[in-house]
Amino acid sequence: MLPAYVPNSAAAAVGGGMPIDLGKTRSDGTRLFGDGKTIRGFFGGVACGCLIGGLQIIAQGSSALSFLPQHTPLSVILLATGALVGDMVKSFFKRRAGIERGASWPFVDQYDFVAGAFAFLIIGAPAFALSSLTLPVILTILILTPVLHRVVNIIGYKLGVKDVPW
Repeated sequence: MLPAYVPNSAAAAVGGGMPIDLGKTRSDGTRLFGDGKTIRGFFGGVACGCLIGGLQIIAQGSSALSFLPQHTPLSVILLATGALVGDMVKSFFKRRAGIERGASWPFVDQYDFVAGAFAFLIIGAPAFALSSLTLPVILTILILTPVLHRVVNIIGYKLGVKDVPW
């Protein structure tokens, strides 16, 4: 899951600039995604996810890591891209629900990128998804994700990368 876990934090760290929705609003005046989703953040986040996934592919030759799924360039790209698309879909619905940027949306904030990564992986590489996303793996991801999400957000807040610690 590292190729899916890294992009959100990386997008916050390298983002800024032109919003991915180009500032467009819907007929009700609400933004599509908001200023927090930028073109540079999206592509920078995907690139960082792909970089960590590339390192995982290189490390796959190690017998100490032979128990891990054998990533492919496609699985890495799908996980990294799916994570940020999942986050953008959440932001779209967050705006529709009247929840301001940076405001907490419990449960959804923790699993949006996991859902996006899983969806992209299942659609784009179903054989890899079926062999890798076993019940124990899925349960581990569902248990660890909120803990990791909280820890990473607190670190990002303390480093000044995030405006809020959630």
